[in-house]
Amino acid sequence: MAVETFKAVSKKLPEGLAVESEVRGFKMVLDEPKELGGTNKGMNPVEALLCALGSCQTIVASVFAKANGINLQDFWVELEGDIDLDGFMGKSDVRPGFLEIRFKMHMKTDAPKEKAEEFAKFIERTCPVGDSIANPVKLVLSDVVVE
Repeated sequence: MAVETFKAVSKKLPEGLAVESEVRGFKMVLDEPKELGGTNKGMNPVEALLCALGSCQTIVASVFAKANGINLQDFWVELEGDIDLDGFMGKSDVRPGFLEIRFKMHMKTDAPKEKAEEFAKFIERTCPVGDSIANPVKLVLSDVVVE
């Protein structure tokens, strides 16, 4: 079994709702738009989730195109998702997360459409972020540290 553990640290910044996350020395700031109480210093976490999914699909396409007989000249993904903010705000019993995420894969290739569609299904099956969204992942609160 080849299990790899990935680690991240996220810490609230002093202003508004902004959060700085760090992984392997790389940092990014996530925030909320002003209309949701943030300072609009970066994308919000659900927008970042859409970016993570599109990025993962794009990486899978790039890594596996040749092995799947696809001459991939260009690839990009358009994504959108719906969230009922009443769930997040506790105003109703609807779930706080995405209700649906839709994505459209664009492939610049000389492969026939049927082969490109088959490759798109391979990408869906292989993308770790897509799998993590589509299937329940065990979330474990391992500790609460009071300082």
